[in-house]
Amino acid sequence: SDPSLRATPLTMIEAILIINNYGQARLARFYNKPAFNDQKKIIQECFQLLSKRSDRVCNFLEGSGSWGKDIKLIYRHYATLYFVFAVDASESELGVLDLIQVFVEALDKCFENVCELDLIFYADKVNYILDEIVMGGMVLETSLKQILHAVNGNLQVDYRFMMHAESVWIGGLNWSRHLPDLKLSHMCQFLQAKKQTRGRAKQAKTHILKRS
Repeated sequence: SDPSLRATPLTMIEAILIINNYGQARLARFYNKPAFNDQKKIIQECFQLLSKRSDRVCNFLEGSGSWGKDIKLIYRHYATLYFVFAVDASESELGVLDLIQVFVEALDKCFENVCELDLIFYADKVNYILDEIVMGGMVLETSLKQILHAVNGNLQVDYRFMMHAESVWIGGLNWSRHLPDLKLSHMCQFLQAKKQTRGRAKQAKTHILKRS
């Protein structure tokens, strides 16, 4: 990617939200840190605004509700999810729409046909991906290739740390304490079973990139 992009952020972002078709937030990142109750109100209000809009109208709203006149909501609706970026009103709609597309494509590459279930089961990984794109409300990277390279590097480091840790934590339990003879092969079998369960559940879910 262009090094100058990192020195001069593309935009200032107030918040990034992923909300499903029932108004449930699957990700909520507020960079101006409003109170928790205010966050819930903003999410609900945002969903009420977007759910009333046809997919044939433009993908942005200006000066909407609690956001105020200086904030613009730019969004894309993918299958069961709304991806919403709240940005300064002076920012380019097309630039932010492209950024949303990069975020979704990065998710799709990392999860192989990403669906809403992935955002629930692997929230940490979703946040890893987002952190490579936006940090502190500033855009860090827009190149899909660079984002995926950075994310895969971080995940490999975390995996190696887990494999060398003295204790193995799965599902909130210290399995090395409860099962002293736990072997690596057993843990791998457990993780494989979890992956298969997730795979079966995903078959009934809608791929995000199938636009509604």
